Amino acid sequence: MLHNRMAQFLLLYGVALTGLLGLKYGLGLSDYIIPPFLEIYRTGLDVTPRYVAHVLNTLSIAILGHAISLVLAFAMGMLAAGKSAIAALVKTAAYHVQSYPIVAVAPIIFILLGDGLLSRLIISVLICYFPLLLTVMGVLSEPIEDIEHFYRMTGHISWGLQVRVRMFENIGNLTTVAVGSATMAMVGTIVSEFIASNAGIGYSIRVALYQSDMAKIIIALLWIGIATSLYLILVEWIGNLIHRRMAA
Repeated sequence: MLHNRMAQFLLLYGVALTGLLGLKYGLGLSDYIIPPFLEIYRTGLDVTPRYVAHVLNTLSIAILGHAISLVLAFAMGMLAAGKSAIAALVKTAAYHVQSYPIVAVAPIIFILLGDGLLSRLIISVLICYFPLLLTVMGVLSEPIEDIEHFYRMTGHISWGLQVRVRMFENIGNLTTVAVGSATMAMVGTIVSEFIASNAGIGYSIRVALYQSDMAKIIIALLWIGIATSLYLILVEWIGNLIHRRMAA
């Protein structure tokens, strides 16, 4: 799995880089706009040790934000799956919070909390949790009639049992969205660092942008992709492990 995932990413990255260089030479763009391959290679050798440390910093925040998002989404999803007034209120609050673009909310977070770890973590969670919440609400709102009918007839049905049945029957969908949201957690963390932070790979990209150094941005994207691929593999492995445990 590790070999395949990494090979796929490196192939896509290579195709994208080749296309970028093809655009440079096809349109005759200057080295200032798109650097040549040798400059990208030399830049990679120079900044890789620093960028690896920065991307690991970002990844640690993303993993923590993803874990919080999972807990939050399942808790809110179970509250919102019913037909009570509380469920309706939770749904409305979730939809309205998500309707605000993060670039509008982020300045408030940074003003109140500064540009440290907590601000990055909150923005990561805000971007990551919504697709998880929608999936959990959908799963818990959809009865598994064949199984639930049996428990109703035997008088053993309960909300906790319904939750377990519906989650087990939809474990594939839940695993898929958990993997997808891991990417969103990484994106959220990088966005927060790019907007206002003094750490992480998003901050490094912002500095490279101010310096108009495209080579550094290209190398940063390489390490972001590698880190994200490794984390996706870990999430998929955990999802498969949970699936096997539940099926046993």
